[in-house]
Amino acid sequence: MAIAKAERLMNLALCLLGTRRPLSKRELRESIEAYLEAGSDDSFNRMFERDKDDLRELGLVIETVENLDGEVGYLARRDSNRLPPITLDAEEAAALGLAAKVWQQARLAGAASGALQKLRAAGLPEGVDPYEAHGALEPRIPVHEAAFEPLMLACRDRRPVLFDYRKASAAHPEPRNVEPWALECWRGHWYLAGFDRDRGAERVFRLSRITGRVRSRGTGFTAPVPDVVTVRETVASWAGEIADGTALIRLRSGAGYPLRAKAVRVRELGGGWDELEIPYGHGLDAWLVEFGPDVVVLEPAELRADVVDRLRAVAKG
Repeated sequence: MAIAKAERLMNLALCLLGTRRPLSKRELRESIEAYLEAGSDDSFNRMFERDKDDLRELGLVIETVENLDGEVGYLARRDSNRLPPITLDAEEAAALGLAAKVWQQARLAGAASGALQKLRAAGLPEGVDPYEAHGALEPRIPVHEAAFEPLMLACRDRRPVLFDYRKASAAHPEPRNVEPWALECWRGHWYLAGFDRDRGAERVFRLSRITGRVRSRGTGFTAPVPDVVTVRETVASWAGEIADGTALIRLRSGAGYPLRAKAVRVRELGGGWDELEIPYGHGLDAWLVEFGPDVVVLEPAELRADVVDRLRAVAKG
């Protein structure tokens, strides 16, 4: 059985790599003997979907393309699946090995372990523990949101997604149709950067505000994907990391230490309150709401109004 599956996967990979145009499921079934022997259409569809996912797990970049007639096809472009020779010195291999050990989630642990084995083959010595000298540290990146895994796979495979999203200022979630670009972690929260088809512009979504199930769509991307630097700058901006002004707030004494760390000026007011001047950029209102009654916005007026609107939305449920 293992040999038969390996042969089937190899044949599917060769078909996808050898074509110059997307091949439909029907064409792939007619080209691969194991698929012809599948009993029903349902049996073939299940087998094909498993094989396609297995090839993607092995690192093959498979594109999903919809033609003018609405038929979905698949191909694996050679330029997308060709890697240059990997050469690593000891420090580079150790750094990548440490990165592979950061991921502790069940879904990512297998992929990280596989990547670590490839690093061993590329020059990471078997006897080297990437963070043996830092045994007191246990590096981890926690991922609690159920939306993380399907979005990670959608970013990798460049597949549009549908999900319901509740903005901090809204009482109810709204449907979003997004072409996902990248996932970024800021201040312990995960964000998705992508192209919002309904709004015709790039947007950033906090994963903890995604409700329900993330659904994939078979169509390809309609907007160009920016480079990594641009995406990270977008995430930073929408997460409030890029400031273009300052805000004045009152903060309860002994509270809000992340705000105090960013303050450019702090003045004691007495009565259990301090006055802080902090950098002000997009997303600051959402961050301030998290501190609840410990924060009072003094100026600018638009920031105060945004915070009040968000608090009212939360109060309404």
